[in-house]
Amino acid sequence: MSDLSIRLSKCYASAIHDVLREMGYGNCVLPPEIQALERGQKLAGEIYTISGCIDQTLSRHESLLLWSQVLSKVPGGKVLVCQPNTHAVALMGELSARALMVKGTKGYLMDGHCRDVEEIIDAGFPVFCRLTTAADIVERWKYNSLGNPITIGTVTIRSGDYIVADMDGAVIVPQEVIEEVVDKTEKVMLTESEMRSAILEGMDPEQAYLKYRKF
Repeated sequence: MSDLSIRLSKCYASAIHDVLREMGYGNCVLPPEIQALERGQKLAGEIYTISGCIDQTLSRHESLLLWSQVLSKVPGGKVLVCQPNTHAVALMGELSARALMVKGTKGYLMDGHCRDVEEIIDAGFPVFCRLTTAADIVERWKYNSLGNPITIGTVTIRSGDYIVADMDGAVIVPQEVIEEVVDKTEKVMLTESEMRSAILEGMDPEQAYLKYRKF
């Protein structure tokens, strides 16, 4: 893991959002319905994108072969972000999660649903999704793009951008400003820590705001 990725993993989504907004990148938060499978899970790292669509002309073999190609082709060490363009089927299951873990995948976020939830949680693989469903992709879904820009909610996401997702939600950081954002976020978190200590020691909230310009 690069030094930048390690530093990013120590940041939290709300602080990243605040920094991006002050820098003029206000459209950076994914829909709040996309949440972690398990409370406390976190995603942080460089993104690789996947997109696809419903195709009910597929045979069982065709649909599973295409999905296995996705698992084979995605690069290791990334956070995978998927726009399946459907909420009818699950775009992650246990065996897929295991295959991605072997590649060093840091986690998976989709604008869709997941299945095999207990097994994925037991495996410790971070997944963010909308809901869960038993329905799978067999004879129903195919990928149509790997590594190209996708849109989730109002946010356009490119491979090479970065993500931080935690219990507050998911925030996308454009690749062009990632180092600046991490630098500024670390300073924000330090200020918040100092302000927290001051408040716990009895500083008046208004005085704390005037001193630290945070809340």
